[in-house]
Amino acid sequence: MKSLFEQMGGTYREENGYLIPNLTLPSGEQVEIGVWGQRHLRYIKQYHKVRYINLLTSGKLNGYLADIDKQAEYMFFRLVEQMTEREGVTERLKAGNQIEWVARMNNIRSRATEIVNHDIIYN
Repeated sequence: MKSLFEQMGGTYREENGYLIPNLTLPSGEQVEIGVWGQRHLRYIKQYHKVRYINLLTSGKLNGYLADIDKQAEYMFFRLVEQMTEREGVTERLKAGNQIEWVARMNNIRSRATEIVNHDIIYN
């Protein structure tokens, strides 16, 4: 007859009368997750719990968030660059009227953030 440990599968240790599974994180490269990845993490934790749990338990969450972070960062900078060129927000404007340049750049960055949030982060 099999012992209780053998019936449950995996390896366990006993602490204070309880069987605690010996869990380890999968070995893999840990990548720093930026602001975009953190936003997406909060979103999937709250609104897509099954996706979050699946990514977490499979050990793919960190890589997934790093990929989202890279995509969002690239898209954000590309959008800011395109909008500044299209709207004529140049270094010349910056030298001539700093207040207007700051206001216009803040507007561009806000619009780019909204686009990235809509297309990548909260999707």
